[in-house]
Amino acid sequence: MAARTASRAFLRSTPATSSFRPAVRSTRFALPTQAFRASARRGYASEAGEAKSSNTLLWAGVALAGGAGAYFYLQGGDSVSSKNFVPTKEDYQKVYDEIARRLADETDYDDGSYGPVLVRLAWHASGTYDKETGTGGSNGATMRFAPESDHGANAGLKVARDFLEPVKAKFPWISYSDLWTLAGSCAVQELGGPTIPWRPGREDRDVAACTPDGRLPDASKDHQHVRDIFYRMGFNDQEIVALIGAHALGRAHPDRSGFDGPWNFSPTVFTNEFFRLLVDEKWQQRKWNGPTQFTDKTTGTLMMLPADMAFIKDKAFKKHVERYARDSDAFFNDFRDVYVKLLELGVPFTSKPEDRFVFKTSE
Repeated sequence: MAARTASRAFLRSTPATSSFRPAVRSTRFALPTQAFRASARRGYASEAGEAKSSNTLLWAGVALAGGAGAYFYLQGGDSVSSKNFVPTKEDYQKVYDEIARRLADETDYDDGSYGPVLVRLAWHASGTYDKETGTGGSNGATMRFAPESDHGANAGLKVARDFLEPVKAKFPWISYSDLWTLAGSCAVQELGGPTIPWRPGREDRDVAACTPDGRLPDASKDHQHVRDIFYRMGFNDQEIVALIGAHALGRAHPDRSGFDGPWNFSPTVFTNEFFRLLVDEKWQQRKWNGPTQFTDKTTGTLMMLPADMAFIKDKAFKKHVERYARDSDAFFNDFRDVYVKLLELGVPFTSKPEDRFVFKTSE
């Protein structure tokens, strides 16, 4: 509750006409830490009982990545005991902590945080799922390979993948598939959003499992396209709107999507401001040498995509937009549930939903 209350109070004190812009450091870390603690979301070989690396793989990892050996040493293990290493919740908490530490220390990206692009990585890795064929989804981390890494919707996500490489080197036992989704959950929490329950069990796959282009949303399209994309994954209208609330974070880049600008004035803080601005602000088409997008009439510095505007033009979508614009708690709760669902699409878990981990946010 503290996260939501502080975020709302902070943003209410920053009117649309304010000159506030996030500075070099993330807003999350520039303001008091306690202000952004939430109450309780564009094959993996790390599930308990499955991640049994051989000595050869272990020492190859040490040779390539350095700190992996130190990890097992600090756990009181050796080359024999590490062969039977089975990660626990505490081990995954250490991975979470390392991601959170890097988010706090590495502030040289966009508005001062890599958090938004980590959310996007997890989202895009998971959003390729097709419920009819059972293909795609986060199970596989196939964005590591071309052609999937080169799909237009994934432009710029190499930044996020590279950001997580030192974490993978330090904890070589975790699959990329689990690492990317855990990073997305961590980023939501560390940027003041809701707690995201998470469980391991994804297995990395090879290039043969890459999904075809076109499975992720096209921001230039209308409400029917949005429904086609999300219905294919198994979401309903309310869940679609809740998921799109992730646009509270980050910004668009002309050299990636072609679009330009942030959705709100605090792109490194997870809030319901995307919905509030979509409803309350007056939006007009931007005059520029780029694709069709919209800008706020008050300051001319914010952005909405054509697909964003579809959410207030379509009556079935709009009622959910208006509810989330007025009720931050409702948005946080619904986003949590649907983000968990997104990250688990198509994953053959052996654990039960009630066994999901809830990670402690950084101090």
